Amino acid sequence: MADQTPVLTLDDLTVAFDTVEGPVQAVRGVSLTVHRGECLGVVGESGSGKSQTFMTVMGLLAANGRATGSARFRDQELIGLKPRELNRLRGCKMTMIFQDPLTALTPHVRIGEQIAEPLRVHLGLSRQDAEARALQWLKRVRIPEAERRMRQYPHELSGGMRQRVMIAAAMACGPELLIADEPTTALDVTVQAEILDLMAELMRETGTAMVLITHDMGVIARLADRVCVMKDGGYVEEGPVAEVFAAPKAAYTQALLAAIPRLDRDDRGGRPTLPAVPEDAPVVVEGRDLKVWFPIPQGLLRKPKVLRAVDGVDLVVRQGETLGVVGESGSGKSTLARAVLNLVPATAGAVTVMGRDITHADRDALRKARRDLQIVFQDPLASLDPRMTIGDSIAEPLRTFRPDLGRRAAEDEVRAMMQRVGLAETLINRYPHELSGGQNQRVGIARAMILKPKLVICDEAVSALDVSIRAQIIDLLIALQADLGMAMIFISHDLAVVREISHRVMVLYMGRVMEAGSRQRLYEHPQHPYTKALLSAVPIPDPARERSRARVKLTGEPPSPMDPATALRFLPSRLPVDPGQPFYVPVLREVAPGHLVSEFDAV
Repeated sequence: MADQTPVLTLDDLTVAFDTVEGPVQAVRGVSLTVHRGECLGVVGESGSGKSQTFMTVMGLLAANGRATGSARFRDQELIGLKPRELNRLRGCKMTMIFQDPLTALTPHVRIGEQIAEPLRVHLGLSRQDAEARALQWLKRVRIPEAERRMRQYPHELSGGMRQRVMIAAAMACGPELLIADEPTTALDVTVQAEILDLMAELMRETGTAMVLITHDMGVIARLADRVCVMKDGGYVEEGPVAEVFAAPKAAYTQALLAAIPRLDRDDRGGRPTLPAVPEDAPVVVEGRDLKVWFPIPQGLLRKPKVLRAVDGVDLVVRQGETLGVVGESGSGKSTLARAVLNLVPATAGAVTVMGRDITHADRDALRKARRDLQIVFQDPLASLDPRMTIGDSIAEPLRTFRPDLGRRAAEDEVRAMMQRVGLAETLINRYPHELSGGQNQRVGIARAMILKPKLVICDEAVSALDVSIRAQIIDLLIALQADLGMAMIFISHDLAVVREISHRVMVLYMGRVMEAGSRQRLYEHPQHPYTKALLSAVPIPDPARERSRARVKLTGEPPSPMDPATALRFLPSRLPVDPGQPFYVPVLREVAPGHLVSEFDAV
């Protein structure tokens, strides 16, 4: 049973910021407690005040911020504490894991030193002992080849490994309180599942109190004991996680739960559903044996290696149909999208759009074809020109492909499209930085749809959005597809999102198709172990079910000749192969009508 003495106590905490437009109230009278061995989940959308509450606890309030009320660590008041005294607690008794480890870690300091430094400062360990404990913690968070990683820099590690380094650095001093601010938001679902399992294991072993800040109710269901739901700087609901999920009292909590894509149910709770695709619908885009290979220089006297980003992919998308493409980071999803649009040259294979080969088309033919091809990117703020107004950004494709339209006619088209995607016409003269993330994504969609294209590719178009905004964008895309009849390729690492919007699903791994088939068959009867691992890693917003279900793990062990289907991490395109040993190549076999699975044959 958890220690009844609170590790952290907040009492009527208020945070305000002085701005040129007057004071902004970010946190409004928050009160809570966290006990030893307990995980408190704090959930809410962007701007609700979640992070700011606990940045204040850590003494990381911006210069224009003012905090009132009380924040106590054990019996020590933190509000107004001098930096020298606060530093005795920070990094030792209280630690924090940030959302983006690449910006939180020091880029020019080696990994081992970043973990060892707090051990020397707070615990007084010698350099040798601090390095030994740092290595021990790297192994404890299951980083492979820990000795070599100690000498590397943050940019040399993957996102999941950097997050493990952050966890190791945060836990190495044995803190009593760990604050995890969106620790898995930017990670693939499989890596997210590993990180959550690791954090749960460390909590059990050390008895550390944890505050888990997130907008994902599925993550809360997996890890939290209690949950506080936050909106507009204050708490709207608080209670044991099982009670809040089973019978949410606040309308805002109910809306958050209703907005989550779920693998454990097929209905969309009354929201728009996918229109059926006629069997004789015309083919909009077709790719045959598509390959995109990149040479990787190995030095002046060594032959370049070949990175097979896309390695023999076939796809067909019909009018009014959505093909979901799923896989982890590095699986080749985005490269495939750019190859379909001919934004990167294909090494081999061909793509046809409405029967026209665009892979080998000349410049004029490709330019004409681009009118029917559009893409919506993951980060709308980065893909929109910050110097152009919203109206000008949406109208730019019209100026390029329909120069016959006058300025007034083009503006009418823009206003009509803004209304269709749910943007107020009053925003037409605003700039991207003046809009929210969800509004900017609607601008990106309006810009892509303004020419009524035949094919739209959504490349992680909703992964950076809050759950409620994400649900709105998915509903919008479904409605626009029904209205315009366009074909769509929807790329994501989240299988729950892909299930809501896709007619068919294709699973990629290391540039190759592992499994492809109808949405219903793939989700209800997955055949490939990689697909099963992806599905089992997606959190379900039901604490009882989420904590009782087994997760399928890929061990990464070399396959035996009797078990070729587990040869996922040993494809010959990536790893050196002993010439004296058999290696495995994927062979697509039809296990049911329209359902393909990649099996492995020894060569």
